[in-house]
Amino acid sequence: MKKLLLISFLLLCQIGWSQNGEKENLQRLIENFFEAFHAQDSVRLKSFAHPDIKMQSVAIDNEGNTDLSTSEYSHFLKSIASIPASTKFEEKLHDFDINVNGMIANISTPYSFYVNDELSHCGVNTFQLMKSRGEWKIIYLVDTRSKKGCK
Repeated sequence: MKKLLLISFLLLCQIGWSQNGEKENLQRLIENFFEAFHAQDSVRLKSFAHPDIKMQSVAIDNEGNTDLSTSEYSHFLKSIASIPASTKFEEKLHDFDINVNGMIANISTPYSFYVNDELSHCGVNTFQLMKSRGEWKIIYLVDTRSKKGCK
């Protein structure tokens, strides 16, 4: 009985450790995504995404109306690469909420977005990822954008 309890305990410790390691890997992946984003490296940005990635934004305008927009990832990559060198932009992530369930993961990151050191807007990014052939890929990215309530 003691051996069974010891084996069970060790297995539970291994599962907990593995999930924490997976969460660290996923956080690093999102951090690397944003490093490539800030470097305007569209080739590297493309490497993080599944070929069938979906992108959407939920924006709140000055009147409080909510709007949903959908864009192609290829358009996103082109727009990032075309930002003039004279324009400084930075998306500051404030936290990571990471949930892993087998071959899928969800990562939520509240952020503030700055253009030329001025706060432009804030919101939350939500990444859905899929693990395929041992590698995590972003399959869905939705963000919120608002000019109100930013810290």
